[in-house]
Amino acid sequence: MKIGIEAQRIFRLNKHGMDYVILEELKRLQQMDEDNEYYVFVKPGPDKCLKSSKNFHVVSIACPSYPLWEQLALPFAAEKYHVDFLHCTSNTAPIRCHCPLLLTLHDIIFLEKRDKGNKSLYQNMGWFYRRYVVPRILPQCKRIITVSDFERNNILSKLHLTDEQVVRIYNGYNDWFAQESPADDNDYQKYINQDGYFFFFGNTDPKKNTERTILAYAQYLQQSKVKRRLLLADFSPKRLHQILDRHGLHAIAANIVLTDYIVNQHLPSIYRHAFAMLYTSLRESFGIPLLEAMACGTPVVTSNTSSMPEIAGEHAVLVDPLSVSDISAMMLRLEEDTFFYASQRQWGLQRAALFSWESTAKQLLQIYKEMPL
Repeated sequence: MKIGIEAQRIFRLNKHGMDYVILEELKRLQQMDEDNEYYVFVKPGPDKCLKSSKNFHVVSIACPSYPLWEQLALPFAAEKYHVDFLHCTSNTAPIRCHCPLLLTLHDIIFLEKRDKGNKSLYQNMGWFYRRYVVPRILPQCKRIITVSDFERNNILSKLHLTDEQVVRIYNGYNDWFAQESPADDNDYQKYINQDGYFFFFGNTDPKKNTERTILAYAQYLQQSKVKRRLLLADFSPKRLHQILDRHGLHAIAANIVLTDYIVNQHLPSIYRHAFAMLYTSLRESFGIPLLEAMACGTPVVTSNTSSMPEIAGEHAVLVDPLSVSDISAMMLRLEEDTFFYASQRQWGLQRAALFSWESTAKQLLQIYKEMPL
């Protein structure tokens, strides 16, 4: 077969979840499949993280905006290279395309009630774009892949699709996320000058639950004898001080260390030197950072909602993300109960071992082979 794969954003420097998913899948497919011919359509960028090989052709397509690239340039390229089907990997696809579509639909948050407090123009434009495009491409989609049973059930019920149309394939994580550390494992020091901290990926997306997590940290500081610092990633000083202003919490500012985007190769060190990770989102379709932290032997406090109990497993540390006191109480328990802390480290290592990108790619290749054309 000639298989077209949309991977528009994998060459950008600051990659995010969906970019890493398709990049890792492509790397494994390139290693394991010599029978099919692949055309990987990307937008030009500085990080040339995937190279062409005998049956893998990386096709760079220049176009000024995401919608134009996807709706005009991508279907034109798919037709030019005569692909048998086109796998679109990031929730949306061309509305008009000459060939059958395979869609990876990571989530359908865009169909849920919109948080009016989200002031991000980029996120709001993306919400409207997905809400417009997805219903219009479903008739062309021969199969839809999603990343958890939670999201699969959500898609089936809200989009009224049949059981055989929607397939669940779990994500994986890279093998450099491991408990064993190299001798020069000091990348975390580029962000914080001492270990034993709480680590939290915060951003402006309301689903990340950043404000409640900061309030929980403030409660933790009131009761803790240790008073660990909080490393807060991908969050601006302005946003932090707005939250602290609202709640009269400027006294805790000195305990919070802010960072911008953290490059992926530094994350293993950050996880390994953290006391625990806080993954207290209101909603996730999967949650790769859960696996990464657990694979590094770092306990994770996560939410009892959406896909997080499914991925973290039955013995995970689950909290109500709407309850500030629930989050802070679990932070304190990890600190004060050494047996509980050790058991969570062990559970995380066992749980993470059940997931891998190799397994993900094998299941994806099987779907390719079974695609109705």
